[in-house]
Amino acid sequence: MTDKAKRFSQNPLLRPEDVKPSLDGIVVECLLNPGAFTFQGKTWLLLRVAERPEQTDDTVSALVIDPSTKDGLRILSSQKSDPDLAYGDDPRSFVYQENTYLTTLSHLRLASSDDGIHFQVMPTPTLIGEGELETFGIEDCRVAQIGGHYYLTYTAVSKWGYGVGMISTEDWQHFTRHGMIFPPNNKDCALFPEKVGERYFALHRPTLGGTGLGGNNIWISQSPDLLHWGEHTCLLTTRSGMWDSARVGAGAAPTRTEAGWLEIYHGANEQNRYCLGAVLLDLDDPTKVIARSEKPLMEPLAEYEINGFFGNVVFANGVIENGDTLTVYYGASDLVVCGATFSIKEILDTLL
Repeated sequence: MTDKAKRFSQNPLLRPEDVKPSLDGIVVECLLNPGAFTFQGKTWLLLRVAERPEQTDDTVSALVIDPSTKDGLRILSSQKSDPDLAYGDDPRSFVYQENTYLTTLSHLRLASSDDGIHFQVMPTPTLIGEGELETFGIEDCRVAQIGGHYYLTYTAVSKWGYGVGMISTEDWQHFTRHGMIFPPNNKDCALFPEKVGERYFALHRPTLGGTGLGGNNIWISQSPDLLHWGEHTCLLTTRSGMWDSARVGAGAAPTRTEAGWLEIYHGANEQNRYCLGAVLLDLDDPTKVIARSEKPLMEPLAEYEINGFFGNVVFANGVIENGDTLTVYYGASDLVVCGATFSIKEILDTLL
């Protein structure tokens, strides 16, 4: 057994029923993949909350973003007999009046804790999608603190695909939207928490489909200002026959260690079994890989990681460092939020 995670005995820390729906008539379907950070002496999570309308036998409904309403959301409902409605075997979407809608819509919501275990979830969404590039919601946020600012990089979803949006804040009350920094199709963006030399660095995952070229690999890019990105380099590729053979993606902001930048990343195989591993990057030139996990550091082993909305998944984009301890807040089986700790030394011992 190579699993190095020390799971919290209180797992799952948060379940869908712990979160108040955004509107009457909808339900929280899943909690997924929180960003994590500390602020004002507390541990905070930025949850991805996926919601859907309550369904009936004769209607198809979706939660949609509508800036004209008080909450910025409304329920669209259509009779199944409506000739303008088209839906198939895929339960995740349908077409109405030639517009595509998702059956679930994700937003980001804050939760805070005094002990890092017991969390109080805010009663309303913190951030919802805005504009035509976020009409299908916002998902899977990473949080990087750079100086006195927190930078949120998240997946923006629309009919155009999924890209990386960025928002910044100093106080978690006022937010500045910087728009899309990596266009579709791209996701899993993690900013480095400080400049390396004179440049900012980011990990991200462009995906090219349908051509037989490219793949689901981690790239690294550089920027003078966090907005304009270039010098793109493919950093970490999938590995045939291994635990990360089908796709890899960055987790949270990398952690600086004496040995190099330590990044916890996720990998999946052809059976869509998601595990966590680590990669160590050069401190002065993070485009250079020093070492990489041959075997996963964490696998879906607990019942709540194996069975859920989409089973056999551990997926982390929220990490908090405290000395030798990395506390990882992760989504399990695309349904619940959990926590585990790792020793940085133990991880480095598996790499070096």
